Amino acid sequence: MSANPPRVLIVGAGSRGNAYARETGHAANGVVVAVAEPISYKRRRLGEKYIWGKGSPSEGQEFEGWKQYLTYETERRARAARGESVQEGIDAVFICVLDEMHKEVIIGLAPLGLHIMCEKPLTTNINDCVAIYKSLLPNLPHTTTPSRIFSIGHVLRYSQHNIVLRKLLLEDNAIGDILSVEHTEPVGWWHFAHSFVRGNWRKESTSAPSLLTKSCHDIDLLLWLLCSPAPGSKDPPHIPATVTSSGSLLYFNKTRKPTAAGDATNCLSCPIEESCKFSAKRIYVGGQLDGLGSGNTNWPVDIVLPEIEECISKGGQAAGEAALISKLSENYTKDTPVSEVDARNWYGRCVWEANNDVNDNQMVTMTWENDPLPGKGDPETALSGRGAKMAIFHMVAHTKKICDRYTHVYGTHGEIYADSETVTVEDFRTGRRKLHRPHVEATGHGGGDGGLTRQFILAVDQVKNYGAKVEEAQNEYVGCTLEEVIRGHAMVFAAEEARLGKKIVDFPVWWREKVLDSLGLHE
Repeated sequence: MSANPPRVLIVGAGSRGNAYARETGHAANGVVVAVAEPISYKRRRLGEKYIWGKGSPSEGQEFEGWKQYLTYETERRARAARGESVQEGIDAVFICVLDEMHKEVIIGLAPLGLHIMCEKPLTTNINDCVAIYKSLLPNLPHTTTPSRIFSIGHVLRYSQHNIVLRKLLLEDNAIGDILSVEHTEPVGWWHFAHSFVRGNWRKESTSAPSLLTKSCHDIDLLLWLLCSPAPGSKDPPHIPATVTSSGSLLYFNKTRKPTAAGDATNCLSCPIEESCKFSAKRIYVGGQLDGLGSGNTNWPVDIVLPEIEECISKGGQAAGEAALISKLSENYTKDTPVSEVDARNWYGRCVWEANNDVNDNQMVTMTWENDPLPGKGDPETALSGRGAKMAIFHMVAHTKKICDRYTHVYGTHGEIYADSETVTVEDFRTGRRKLHRPHVEATGHGGGDGGLTRQFILAVDQVKNYGAKVEEAQNEYVGCTLEEVIRGHAMVFAAEEARLGKKIVDFPVWWREKVLDSLGLHE
């Protein structure tokens, strides 16, 4: 811990805000000193856990939203400029509000010059991505050098498992040049129902496509392996040539509803509730999965009933269960206005009667062409790591695995299979098989939550306390540039354009027209 550790503000006290607050204390050399959240019980819960404890918040520790913080900080700086004694300011902010709010928060706070970590996705469309890029680099096109650290919640880059995989591929050249990759994200049958049928990310019109909201960091992972240069290399990125995609909502719609369920719209009043695998009572109250009966009061239980721990502390387990069942039994009727039904999440809702429309199955195919670098000597050296290749990504809802991703990489000299626990290398040249078991931190995303938090705050600490230049700290500790953040999101949006248009997108042309031209940059 530095003598003057980075001071952190959490904007948004939901599950991700709490995750980064927790990891700041457990895995990083920073201190959470303030929270901005409009919902009082969420703000109070995070504050009591990570900021003011059993006491009451002091000045500058809690805000009803980012705008209130902005007003406070503007006034605090004005008072400091007049020579008044003021509270110490914030160095960095974790932005963990709803996806569609990221743009206004980032642009709104940009004038303060804070270091920013934004939860993924950056935003929900490419135009807003470009707007954010401009706000963080106000001197474009004259300079693309950032003045503050910026990170994105692409936690897969920071799990030890994926760090080992990338080192084997790009630094150790364990299987030669990469020829193709198959990467799968198994979302999980009940997880998808919770988040993308009943939950916040169920509709494109109010959120975004599931490829963005669930899988943008999988696309980022593939670009990190196949596009970004190896650590320490000054080579330019190997840009994908094409992208195409196909996918749809295969299962969670009325055509799949069992006849025996009749016209029921809520699990607790459904005649087949006891035998239905999607029973909300089974998922949230029972003990077979991650329900209350298993002793779990965190996600997904506290998403349905955020005050679950308070209910149990006051009335015991039975009181908590009763409150949870009461919440799940909330329903609408045929006379309830559609706008009212659409305005909220109904976690007891029948999964075949929900108003969801995001894909529950999707595949993305990216290709690369030979792109040798001049001045690299013989053709094989010039093409090393930049040869023609392809990657296939599959997001699938109906799986037993819950986000335990697996990847198969095929190279010129061997192949690698990586699951969420091991990395297995098969070497064709020697016939040897080597099994790696990377250390997995006891945090979310295989240690990715802790890793991302640690690296972001380390970068901030280096700038604040040790005189490091922003660009150097960004590259060394965050390991991801703002351009990479935008490119990863651009690939998702291009894939969606390809899917909807049933076409193959020329990515360099798409990138130039949608991003570079808008930024006033040239290739």
